[in-house]
Amino acid sequence: MSTETKDGWVGVVKGRPQVGAFAERTRRTRMSDIEAFTDITGDRNPLHYDRALAEKSVFGKLIVQGGVTSGILNALVAEDLPGPGTVFLEVAWRFVKAVGVD
Repeated sequence: MSTETKDGWVGVVKGRPQVGAFAERTRRTRMSDIEAFTDITGDRNPLHYDRALAEKSVFGKLIVQGGVTSGILNALVAEDLPGPGTVFLEVAWRFVKAVGVD
């Protein structure tokens, strides 16, 4: 049995991410994002669909599912930081603010 560790960055087009590297994208979240995520997951929380309820909530507006935000962040890493070939094996983040819908 080999004790060698495979280099997980082999085949990643831009290689290992560098400390301090950053990427940025701008995107407006839309109702169609909520609907697409619901089609995949079945998440029908009224905070995503019921405008009157959402406006009375602590968020004050309709919000996208956390998975939508996670997916957008995943795309940033997979496409830009470091780029194609990147796969998340573990991730931990904390949402500090809900993402609203335009």
